[in-house]
Amino acid sequence: MILTLLHTSPAHVPVFDALRDTGHPELTLRHIVREDLLVRAGESGPDSVADDVRALLEAAERDGADAVLCTCSSIGGVAEELAPALGVPVLRVDRPMAARAVAAGPRIAVVATVHSTFAPTVALVEEEAARAGRAVDVRTVFVDGAWERFLAGDRDGYLDRVAAAVDSVTDADAIVLAQASMTDAADRTRTALLVLSSPRPGFEAAATECATVKKA
Repeated sequence: MILTLLHTSPAHVPVFDALRDTGHPELTLRHIVREDLLVRAGESGPDSVADDVRALLEAAERDGADAVLCTCSSIGGVAEELAPALGVPVLRVDRPMAARAVAAGPRIAVVATVHSTFAPTVALVEEEAARAGRAVDVRTVFVDGAWERFLAGDRDGYLDRVAAAVDSVTDADAIVLAQASMTDAADRTRTALLVLSSPRPGFEAAATECATVKKA
């Protein structure tokens, strides 16, 4: 089974390789890394990269992918919207996380280090809430200065800033770490609140989709 992953940072490659190695050795992973897509989405909006995303998805299909997983929350919605025109399933890594957040309660805090992440993530949470027939109150928390540390290779500084922002939230039923790069910050928090990240549940959903496609 072949799962192609579309990333906007090379930092995500080892994360998903580790998830495959520990739980799904039967999967062959193919990684596509396009950092420019996140930059352009931040400057001009996610729709500005739709043509490039479509081309990448079509290439993944031609190369034999059984499913495609977009690991970038800023462009995940664009990738998902293009799926009906393709012959393979396209999943966004943060949808299972959003569903779990909605199930936890109506007060949801979305934490992000890149502004372009907020709109698609909030829209996703609200979509999952509508699907579940629940009302939600979503607030956003921007981690100022964190992304600069990530780009500079200061992983500890990045995660520490994210953890501090998470710990500042006191009135939520669930705290959503909106970017896959933020996942390990959960281990550095002191909060008793539910903190959710996307890589593991998103990867599990993609693995299940691959298996379903093969059985069909």
